[in-house]
Amino acid sequence: MKTYSLIATVAAGIESLVANELKEHGYKTETENGRVRFEGNARDIAFTNLWLRTADRIKISYGEFTAKSFETLFDQTYALPWEDILPLDAEFPVSGKSVKSTLFSVPNCQRIVKKAISKRLMDYYHRRQHLPETGALYPIEVSILKDHVILSLDTTGSSLFKRGYRMDKGGAPLKENMAAALVKLTTWRPDRPLYDPTCGSGTILIEAALIGHNIAPGLNREFSAEQWTMLNPDVWPIVRQEAREAIDHDIELDIYGTDIDHRMIEIAKANAKKAGVGDSIHFKQMQLKDFTTEKEFGILISNPPYGDRLLDEEEAHEIYRQMGDIYRAMPTWSKYILTSDETFEQHYGARATKKRKLYNGALKVDYYQYWGIRKKRND
Repeated sequence: MKTYSLIATVAAGIESLVANELKEHGYKTETENGRVRFEGNARDIAFTNLWLRTADRIKISYGEFTAKSFETLFDQTYALPWEDILPLDAEFPVSGKSVKSTLFSVPNCQRIVKKAISKRLMDYYHRRQHLPETGALYPIEVSILKDHVILSLDTTGSSLFKRGYRMDKGGAPLKENMAAALVKLTTWRPDRPLYDPTCGSGTILIEAALIGHNIAPGLNREFSAEQWTMLNPDVWPIVRQEAREAIDHDIELDIYGTDIDHRMIEIAKANAKKAGVGDSIHFKQMQLKDFTTEKEFGILISNPPYGDRLLDEEEAHEIYRQMGDIYRAMPTWSKYILTSDETFEQHYGARATKKRKLYNGALKVDYYQYWGIRKKRND
């Protein structure tokens, strides 16, 4: 199979998580802002779309060059072997972005790239008139940063965070890949208790259960590249079947989620069932202040409502105070709390062991980490 230069796009702040995922699967990586580069063939494209939990998309970097004029952009685009990947009937819309570049007009850049690819295909397929574009979708992007052009094809389609299990989101939902990132940024392992006191539609706990049972997050959805005839579509059912065989339902998970809103609990249960982990998570309607546990060395993850998300500031601060009062009495537990409120520590009543800046969509947030007492290991 032909090897391609691939890019896993990722939200700012969690590039290292995507790089680590790829390395765990045996890929060599190069990390840049907002993306992780690696190489792979058609099978690798299928595999990474199915298995990466924290990435946004998998793209083929089909050409990279410097361009300061539309003529150069056209010529360099035309010079690429588009016929090797685009069939005669390919539908290939061109999106674009340009930052700090001589060619700053994105619509013009898109038009030039579209024109160059069209001419290349028309010349190759001996077409005098327009191309039909009635076949499979091949989304192309022209991205220009400081005059460096990357022409890429999006193999994913809808972003990887769209796993397909969320029947209802509820208010202020957390993207599935960000929820997976929150889990991966903790010290949780499948043999430890995991609790979310503000579970909402259950996304964080569902992602943890998928990790615990080794379920590929993209197993139950479709991807753009599955329809690409030039990219060996036969690999997709093979990779899917291998992913099904890798699932381990014998692992017993201790995952518990509560929310004050009984409607969100019902939504969470339905989402977990759709994801195939309904029997692995215990959901219960409960006020945050009523939580008690005799379990030790667990992990708590919370994405509580904050001032610009569902509650006003006074209500949010009261929740933080309750958290501080309750969780200080759980010294062996490690707590991880996501919020955009920069005064969180003040109301919680303790400084975090560590604080990590992330982005929940366009919203800048902090992930406050309070590490519990470590469990002593037997010699």
